[in-house]
Amino acid sequence: MKWMQLLSRAVESPDGLAGFSPDDIATMRRVSMHYPMRINPYWMDLINGMDVLGRQVIPDIRELHDNQGMTDPLAEDRDSPVPLVTHRYPDRVLFLVSGECAIYCRFCTRKRKIGRFGVISDAMIQDGIRYIECQARIRDVLLSGGDPLLLSDDRLDWILGQIRRIAHVDVIRIGTRVPSSLPQRITHALVRMISKHQPVFMHVHFNHPKEMTPAAEKACRLLADGGIPLGSQTVLLRGINDSPETMESLFRILVKSRIRPYYLLQADLTRGTNHFRTSLQTGMDIMKYLRGRVSGLAVPNYIVDLPGGGGKVPVLPAYYAGRDGKDHVFRNYRNKLYKYPDPVLNTPEH
Repeated sequence: MKWMQLLSRAVESPDGLAGFSPDDIATMRRVSMHYPMRINPYWMDLINGMDVLGRQVIPDIRELHDNQGMTDPLAEDRDSPVPLVTHRYPDRVLFLVSGECAIYCRFCTRKRKIGRFGVISDAMIQDGIRYIECQARIRDVLLSGGDPLLLSDDRLDWILGQIRRIAHVDVIRIGTRVPSSLPQRITHALVRMISKHQPVFMHVHFNHPKEMTPAAEKACRLLADGGIPLGSQTVLLRGINDSPETMESLFRILVKSRIRPYYLLQADLTRGTNHFRTSLQTGMDIMKYLRGRVSGLAVPNYIVDLPGGGGKVPVLPAYYAGRDGKDHVFRNYRNKLYKYPDPVLNTPEH
C-alpha cells in the first residue's frame, strides 16, 4: 500500500536531510541518539528547513539542554496498572497500542518512549483488554501510542473488536496525527473497518494551517463521511503557532473540514521540549482573542495537563470581574463591562 511505502522510505537519520551544513548534521545526529527522529517523504516535501513544519520534526540541540523538563511529566507510568494502560480518571483509560508514529514530533509528551517501545505483543494487548474487562467503571477507552492508525487494518480491527465486545465500554476514541502527517493512510477500507465499531470518536492533531493540505483535507473528508466524529488537539508551540492570527486561521480551517477544535494544549513539562513552551499568558491571550471573533464551534478548551498526574484542567481568561452590589460584573471580548443580576425569588402567596 502507498502509505506503507512512504513510511518505509522515512528519513530516520539526520544524514538524510538536505540543505544543512555538516556541523548541523553532526549536532542533529547527537540529538537523535537520545531522541529518535522520523520524517516520512510526504512531510519532507512540506517542510522548508527549520520552518514552522520543520521545527516540529527536525532535531534541535536545545533538546539536550533542558534542565526543567521531566521524563514522565504526566506520571503515566505511575498510573499504569498493567503495561500499556494508564488509568487516571475513574471512567476512562489510555491504551497505548502502537509504539511508532508517521513522524516523530520533537515536543512529544512520550518522548521517552516513541521510537523505543520495542515490540507490542498480542499478549500485552490482551493483558490491557483483560484489565478493561475487569473494571466495570471504565466507560471510555482512548487508543493512543505511538499512533494506532499505523497498525494494519486487520490488527486495529482485532483490537477494536475486542474492546467493543466489553459491555460496559460505551465509547472508543482514537488519538492520531496520521490525517496531518501521513494522510495517504486514510483509505476507504480503513474507514469502513473503523465504522463497524461505532461509536468511535477520533482526535486528530493539527498544529498549523499549512498542515491542512489537499491530501489532509481529503483524508478528513473520508473520515467525516464515514460517520466518525472528529475533534482536534492542537499543541501551543513557541514560534510555530503562538499568535492569535495563526490560531484563528487554523481553527477556521478545521471547522470547515468538519473537525471540532477540542483542546488547545499547553506544552507539557517533558524533558527536551522546554524551547517549545510558551507562557500561560500567551495561551490566555489567544483564547481571549478568539472569543467573539470566531464561532463557538471554533473555540477549543485551553488545557494544562498538570505535572505529576494531576490531570487536565481548563485555563480561562478573566471574564468574571466581581460584583457590584447585587449584580455580577463580566468583561466581554471587547473589554467592556456588563452586569448580570441574580434572580429575585419571590415568596409565593398562600
